Amino acid sequence: MSWHTKTIKELSGALSSKEVSAQELASYFLKRIRETADLNAFVDVSEEQTLIQAKEADALIAKGSASSLTGIPVAHKDVFVTKNWKTTAGSKILTNYMSPFDAHVVAQLGLQGAGMVCLGKVNMDEFAMGSSNENSSAGAVKNPWDILRVPGGSSGGSAVAIAAGLSPAATGTDTGGSIRQPASLCGITGIKPTYGRVSRYGMIAYASSLDQAGPMAKTAEDCAILLNAMAGHDAKDSTSLDKPTEDYTAKLGKPWSADSKESLKGLRIGLPKEYFGEGLQQDVRAAVEAAIEQFKKMGAECVPVSLPKTELSIPVYYVLAPAEASSNLSRFDGVRYGHRADQYGDLLDMYKRSRSEGFGAEVKRRILIGTYVLSHGYYDAYYLKAQRIRRIIAQDFQNAFQQCDIIAGPVAPSVAGKIGEKTSDPTQMYLEDIYTLSPNLAGLPAMSAPCGFGANGMPVGIQLIGNYFSEASLLQVAHAYQQETDWHQTLSPFAKKGGVA
Repeated sequence: MSWHTKTIKELSGALSSKEVSAQELASYFLKRIRETADLNAFVDVSEEQTLIQAKEADALIAKGSASSLTGIPVAHKDVFVTKNWKTTAGSKILTNYMSPFDAHVVAQLGLQGAGMVCLGKVNMDEFAMGSSNENSSAGAVKNPWDILRVPGGSSGGSAVAIAAGLSPAATGTDTGGSIRQPASLCGITGIKPTYGRVSRYGMIAYASSLDQAGPMAKTAEDCAILLNAMAGHDAKDSTSLDKPTEDYTAKLGKPWSADSKESLKGLRIGLPKEYFGEGLQQDVRAAVEAAIEQFKKMGAECVPVSLPKTELSIPVYYVLAPAEASSNLSRFDGVRYGHRADQYGDLLDMYKRSRSEGFGAEVKRRILIGTYVLSHGYYDAYYLKAQRIRRIIAQDFQNAFQQCDIIAGPVAPSVAGKIGEKTSDPTQMYLEDIYTLSPNLAGLPAMSAPCGFGANGMPVGIQLIGNYFSEASLLQVAHAYQQETDWHQTLSPFAKKGGVA
């Protein structure tokens, strides 16, 4: 049986009907991980720990105390601290770090929560800083559609794990597009919830006012099932919203308007002119516009909207995020854990050498930028001004939502580029995030769903952006689209490599 082609919902059914056990499922995916090590998706695998968890999941199923996720394998982005697995955040400075506790998201999905089985930790850009998954101390991750191309970042390992059939589910984090962009470039589904909807406790911080955890999977339905387990208030996270969650699967399969037979009748989709201008590659434009036409066939109405400050989102983000990073990353000093320089003179020299050796080039670049914009004489000119523009960007969205229910557009301006193509020009790399940064600056939910293929047969995703707390509606729209199309079912070359016994 090719279990790796099944959705979470299908695997859940197979587990509950005893067609397969959690241990058999775990062994199946562990074998696939071993056989595809050249993709460099996983950075830490402990087969013994995985099988112990799978055995416990089988016991829960046998007792009749299983949830819909019990026994389902999951891969965790290496930014979530995880007991029994290393957590490095893709950085040399955290070499061999083992956490004594689980991140909130890991605990919510694990045996004490939803009952999922951890397959291991997946690769990522160092401290989530990157759009290509080339900034990892463990080396670049390869796109399963073309191993010469990047998978997107920073949650590149998570996207590849799903697209290559190494895991049915994965956790990701999104600071400026780090769930949506790799989801788009690898042909899977991923959602970034409203800021504060999912706890950041135990998630190694990059930019605390922007970071948000979310699920990545094959389908919108699977993401909804995962989000049900991940979301909710956490007293240990001061940014966690004390607001009741909802059942994110409740609207799936239901029409937008209760009195209509057309699935999306009454839905108003806003199309920002700024998302379809210069810089958007024609192949991506064609795929996204075809998806919009499909929405129209399903009854949706498309309305023009404007997000005039879109182009300012890049300079604003690359002032605010590095500023927060320079503060957050000051804790990594080689004293208590992680990498420490072998040779040094005094304590200050140890700090300098450990940080110089432990951080990669992109992380150093952003720490320096962040320290600069926070320094005396520049704080007002850069940081405060960026915060004011951030407020205006958030207001632009609210103005747009007066005219529409959700906003649609591309995720990235182009399909996945070749490995090494943009590493020498950071500015070009930063421009890849032009469409994904604004929702993070505003704290809005946004997702990517597969909508076709562009140049060289590489996947393209459509981005759906909602107002605060509209995750269920976004997933409803994406699910309706996936009922009418099969882009999300198309297998990458690595996923086509059949089942293993």
